[in-house]
Amino acid sequence: NIMAHRRGRVGVGRAGPKFTKKAEEIKAVTLTSAIETVEKLEVKLAEFARKHRKEIQHDPAFRKKFLEMCAPLGVDPLSSEKGFWGKMLGIGEFYYELAVKVAEVCLASKSRNGGIISVSEVKHILTKRGTKFQFAHVAVDSQQKGCQYSEEDIITSIKKLSILGSGFRTIEVGTSVMIVSVPTELDHDHMEIMKIAQDSDSGSELGCVTVKDVCDDTKWNKERAKRALDLLLSKGMAWLDVHEGMESYWFPSVWKESSDSSRQEN
Repeated sequence: NIMAHRRGRVGVGRAGPKFTKKAEEIKAVTLTSAIETVEKLEVKLAEFARKHRKEIQHDPAFRKKFLEMCAPLGVDPLSSEKGFWGKMLGIGEFYYELAVKVAEVCLASKSRNGGIISVSEVKHILTKRGTKFQFAHVAVDSQQKGCQYSEEDIITSIKKLSILGSGFRTIEVGTSVMIVSVPTELDHDHMEIMKIAQDSDSGSELGCVTVKDVCDDTKWNKERAKRALDLLLSKGMAWLDVHEGMESYWFPSVWKESSDSSRQEN
């Protein structure tokens, strides 16, 4: 049995280099095949973009789907205006211009909301201003005075800004996406409090919480709730209102978003 075991080990040892060589050949063929597949898909993607250029430029939902198609292939139509994608679609310049306008809204409202604002509020402000964008290399005619843009486009433009190290980023708070334009790190407790402020069933008015609301909803102790609220207050993300000894914390970003939504519904 010992001799048979030794013979078996010697056999495997001799066959090792052959197996290694074969594995390397298979790996090389697989890699070449994968590269060829990706290249073919990129050609197909370019053909699709040429065919549907107008829809990509002017339909926000179509544009979102197109960018989702690009991502798995590592194609970034936003990266350069000088390259093929930039010349054909011009969406990199569109997102850059949108990012500039979004940044302007965020900075202009910073003294009111402490540097946190909902994407829907930004969209509402830009729409109210009549802000429009025109894709590069597209002639303006009387029918098309500017492309439509969505909340998804605004989120994409913020991603473009964040890559540049601007400090802008998006976070999800409950059912909303918020843009943060300050370096303050918001942890789970801060997000949870803003989520409670969005809930009209929390006990207080929409956009407002008390220490009791937070403790009742989260089962935290008073010290933990107060610590999180005090940081939000110190950064200007919340306002304190004291009425008959009762402290209420108002969140302008949440309150404005809900008032804008109700106005649009009416």
